[in-house]
Amino acid sequence: MASKITMGEHGQLQVPENPTIPFIEGDGIGPDIWSASVRVFDAAIEKAYSGKRKIQWLKVLAGEESFKQNGSWMPDATMDAFKEYLVSIKGPLTTPVGGGIRSLNVALRQELDLYVCLRPVRYFEGTPSPMWQPEKVNMTIFRENTEDIYAGIEYMAGTEESRKLLNFLTQELGVKKIRFPETSSFGIKPVSQQGSERLIRSAIQYAIDNKLPSVTIVHKGNIMKFTEGAFKNWGYDLAETEFAGDVYTWRQWEKTKSESGEAVANEEMRISAIGGKVIIKDAIADNFLQQAMLAPQDYSVIATLNLNGDYISDALAAQVGGIGIAPGANINYQTGHAVFEATHGTAPKFANTNTMNPCSVILSGVMMLEYMGWKEAAELITNAVGRTIRNKTVTIDFYNLMKEGTLLKTSEFGDELIKNL
Repeated sequence: MASKITMGEHGQLQVPENPTIPFIEGDGIGPDIWSASVRVFDAAIEKAYSGKRKIQWLKVLAGEESFKQNGSWMPDATMDAFKEYLVSIKGPLTTPVGGGIRSLNVALRQELDLYVCLRPVRYFEGTPSPMWQPEKVNMTIFRENTEDIYAGIEYMAGTEESRKLLNFLTQELGVKKIRFPETSSFGIKPVSQQGSERLIRSAIQYAIDNKLPSVTIVHKGNIMKFTEGAFKNWGYDLAETEFAGDVYTWRQWEKTKSESGEAVANEEMRISAIGGKVIIKDAIADNFLQQAMLAPQDYSVIATLNLNGDYISDALAAQVGGIGIAPGANINYQTGHAVFEATHGTAPKFANTNTMNPCSVILSGVMMLEYMGWKEAAELITNAVGRTIRNKTVTIDFYNLMKEGTLLKTSEFGDELIKNL
């Protein structure tokens, strides 16, 4: 008998043996990749738990399929199901053109307050990559999901709202740095202490729980001092107060150097001070994107704001095979709500061709199973993906970049994963 996942009194998910999980197939290639993925999920759960556990899948509508059936891109019933059942999974959705919802994905994140966009990036041996040593890339990105420019506060040049804001900036605040005021559009970038802290808190706790070496706060605080610079400072403040016994920050080290009068860092003293703790450090965004290619092994968990996180997630994914194999999740660790999703688009010209790589949804399902505490099933799927790619039995995206590979359709790739569980 199916039942609901709930959030316990102490902030722990309560997952029954047969939970109901809503899913959205997605638009474009969504139905093809979902059909292959769900068979892999069910087979892995059956193998891991010998039939004692089973997901009851609940189909809900959104995107083009929903719009064609009932005239709504995101029906209230779908949003209600995501709220009620806590954990859900979805394929790629079309962003409506013109008016209405700016992005269905953004609408979900804002309505459910899914403040963490979680994007793990790792390399599977044999995956085609433009990098010399892609196996050195192993990072987990915590991207703030509800603030920054994605708050959607912007005004088109020439509108009444834009003129009012221009007048306020110039007359009330004395702003003189707008180069072409009469033809400027405006956007507002909110970054709050609460929003920053809950994101960075989640990243640090993840690093501690998984015994990872560092958390890097990525920002552009050298230019945006009171938004991204504050994000960095609030992160250091949080680390040094809430996690004092578990972390050691670069800021603490700089203070120690200053007080002791040292001009040059003493590496032996630094290692002694760290004593096995998680290192909290920071990097300016443009330099981080360079270092992530030159020395990716120096980074583990990344905590960053919304726009930076968008760039970083896709850039790192490209290093290990592209977003076709990149999983993602949007999570509120306080309420338990989590939406796991394909990170790529709908690729409508390939709809119903049964040719595309389902790994983004499949690995997002792995993240979902881990979130539920079903780690045995998650590990089976992860190992099967690795084995299948090493065997060079792949879909067209990887096949075109491999020598002596075997080309599989989407459904056949799902069959191969099940065989390799």
